[in-house]
Amino acid sequence: MANHKSAMKRDRQSKVRRLRNRIMKSRMKSAVRKVEEALLAGAEDQAQEALKTAVPIIQKTASKGTVHSKTASRKISRLTKRVNRMLPLG
Repeated sequence: MANHKSAMKRDRQSKVRRLRNRIMKSRMKSAVRKVEEALLAGAEDQAQEALKTAVPIIQKTASKGTVHSKTASRKISRLTKRVNRMLPLG
């Protein structure tokens, strides 16, 4: 346990940040999972709608610093590619 006043504050802050990061990461994973479930079900419209809701959530998670910005970009790119591949050309 921390003994100095500044160390106690740092401990409190890290607990709050840990919870906030966990919430954001969980929200992001759920959004990604919804897109993947729609892809597995073969529902094109549902997959597109899930992607539209997932992209801002992933970007917000990166902007808060919970995940790295390049990780978020990679996730968005791969999900978009998978949804676009499912759709017919034209």
